[in-house]
Amino acid sequence: MRRMLFAASFGLIAPMALIAQAPAFAAGISVAMDQVHTVTFNTPVATVYVGNPSIADVNMIDARHAFVIGKGFGSTNIVALDADGKQVFESPISVLSTSGNGSTLVLNRGTQRVTYSCTTNHCEAAAVPGDSKDVFDQINGELTTHSDNAHKAAQGQ
Repeated sequence: MRRMLFAASFGLIAPMALIAQAPAFAAGISVAMDQVHTVTFNTPVATVYVGNPSIADVNMIDARHAFVIGKGFGSTNIVALDADGKQVFESPISVLSTSGNGSTLVLNRGTQRVTYSCTTNHCEAAAVPGDSKDVFDQINGELTTHSDNAHKAAQGQ
């Protein structure tokens, strides 16, 4: 893998070869940005937490069903507790530009770092702590604008 990354940095191999070698997201919930995925819990839940609500959010339908909404590219997790505070559900969540399994690609150029959330044929920049400040701020700004426009459209503005 180290030789491949070294060769890629000098343009000796195609970028798609790097994507094919990137590790896949762990099994769990995969949802496209701006889409929903229905989750069914085996037991009724009282509380649901999302690790990073800028990547995904959860809307409860009832005590056994929820919608997971893709809000920004990347990965996070969801944890659900029952009425006694006992954890009854945990799953990773991957938000990609299209539904399906994907990978993460990290591009380092000197001190500049950019993280991408990828499928087998497409990558999207994903704001991840540790990325270059200008790239991180640009991506978060775009996601904020996108979210604001969606809320305005939903309110008929």
